[in-house]
Amino acid sequence: MRKISLLIGVLFLCGTVSFAQLKIDDAEKKLKKLETDSVASWKKGGISTLNLAQTSLINWSAGGNNSIALNGALGLFATYADSLNVWENTLDLGYGLLRQSGYNNLMKTDDRIDLTSKYGRKAFKDFYYAALVNFHTQFSPGYNYPNDSIRISNFMAPGYLLGAVGLNYIPNAYFNAFFSPLTSKTTFVLDEFLSNQGAFGVEKGERIKAELGGYIRLGFAKNDFKDGFFKNISIASKLDLFSNYLKDPQYIDVNWETLLGMKVNDYITVSLNTHLIYDYDIKFDSDGDGDLTGEKARVQFKEILGIGFMYKF
Repeated sequence: MRKISLLIGVLFLCGTVSFAQLKIDDAEKKLKKLETDSVASWKKGGISTLNLAQTSLINWSAGGNNSIALNGALGLFATYADSLNVWENTLDLGYGLLRQSGYNNLMKTDDRIDLTSKYGRKAFKDFYYAALVNFHTQFSPGYNYPNDSIRISNFMAPGYLLGAVGLNYIPNAYFNAFFSPLTSKTTFVLDEFLSNQGAFGVEKGERIKAELGGYIRLGFAKNDFKDGFFKNISIASKLDLFSNYLKDPQYIDVNWETLLGMKVNDYITVSLNTHLIYDYDIKFDSDGDGDLTGEKARVQFKEILGIGFMYKF
C-alpha cells in the first residue's frame, strides 16, 4: 500500500513538474513574442534629385528663347516605432533656378523649406493620439518676374508654424490621416517692406498673425508596386486643410503637393511635381500677378516636369 501511495505521489509530482514546465515554456514563448513585437527601432533615409534642362536655338524660325534650368530637391526622414509609439520626422528642401536669354538675372522656379515632426501613442486599433508640429518657409527673396525690383516674398516672409493635437489614423504603411480639432497656426512676415504692405494676411506694420482652427492632413506614399505599368513608379501626395475658427472659417486653406517619379534605371528618373495652394489671406490683383495691394484670393499652382539624377540612401 505504501509502495502504491509512493508511486502515485511520484507520478503526481512528475505531472505537476511537467505541467509547470509547460507553463514556463508557454510563458517564455509569449515573452519572446512580446519582445519581438515591441522592439524599438529607427528607420532613417532620404532621397535627393537633381534635374537639368537646357534649350538652345539658332536661326529657329518658330521663335523661342535660349534657356537653362536647374532644380534640386532633398528629402530626409527619421521614424521611430515600437508597439505603442510612433515618432515621424521629415525634412523637405527644394531650390530651382532658370536663366533665360533676354533677361540678365536668374529667376527662381522652386524655393522651399518644410520640416515636420509628429508623435503618436497607440489609442485603439489603427488610431493614435497624436501631436504634430510643422514649419515651412523659403531660402531667398522672390520677385514677380520679370520685374525683379520689388520683393513679393523672402525668408520668413512668409514663415508658417503650425501646432496640432488630435487623432492619427494609420491603417497601413502607405496611407496616413491626421485629424486635429485644435490647431494653432502662426504666420510670420519678418521682412519690413512686406510687413508694411500687410502681405500674407498680417496687419500693416505687424510681423506675426495668430490663428486657431481645425486641421486635416492626408498623406499617401507608395514606391513598391510589384507588377505592370506601375512597377517602376513611385507616388507621394500630401494634402493639408486648415480652417480658422476666429475669422472666415468657411474659407479653407489648401496646400496639396504631389510627386510622381518613374525610374528609368538605377540613377536616371523622370519626375512630375505639382503644388496647389489656396490661402484666403494671400491676395492678388485682378490679373493674378501677385500685386500686394490686390483684393482677391486665387488658386496658386506650380508644376515641374524633369528628367534627372536621383540617389537614395
